[in-house]
Amino acid sequence: QLNMAKKTEEFLKEFKEGPLQFKPTYKFDLYSDVYDTSEKKRKPAWTDRILWKVKNLSDVASKEGEFPEEENLISVTLNSYISHMSYGISDHKPVTGTFVLEMKPLVSDPLVVLNPEGEWKAERDVIIRYSTVPEFPSSAWDWIGLFQVNFRHVNDYVTYAWVEDDEISSSRDSKQVCLSTSEIPKMGGEFLLCYYSNNLQSIVGISEPFQV
Repeated sequence: QLNMAKKTEEFLKEFKEGPLQFKPTYKFDLYSDVYDTSEKKRKPAWTDRILWKVKNLSDVASKEGEFPEEENLISVTLNSYISHMSYGISDHKPVTGTFVLEMKPLVSDPLVVLNPEGEWKAERDVIIRYSTVPEFPSSAWDWIGLFQVNFRHVNDYVTYAWVEDDEISSSRDSKQVCLSTSEIPKMGGEFLLCYYSNNLQSIVGISEPFQV
């Protein structure tokens, strides 16, 4: 029924599905792997399904000449598509899919280049030097965070500095921002500097690892 609908319903045509290499997942007697033994004797069916669709930016951008039409910025590969027969609390058996998602960067060079100035120690103020590409859309709400090298989220910063409020010097080629000694982690270790862009809502520059 679903495969028939994918041929006729426009909104379903671009959705993909992996091969159905598992038994129908509906309808089972509870807490068993026996199909319906009630009076209705319902036929087994592949009711539980996983479909996916990737909307690439290149699908839209290629019409405006920004990207080659054949270049996909996002690709999805299905690794497994299976049912789990050991679960019995429902008349359905759960189905899972695992995927590999590959995202190609929109730019090959960072928008912001960051460097810690000199040797960083907890007993003195430290300086961050950074430079941006000419067309970078900076904002007063941009900030530079100090992160441990194994950070997982933008909110995992140890401390941060506002690029405007904490600026101490500026030239055509680069700017300097100060972090006060009270904000430097005394335990030391290996860290990174990350520039967060408020306009782009993402990290747009990461320094090389360095020691504090």
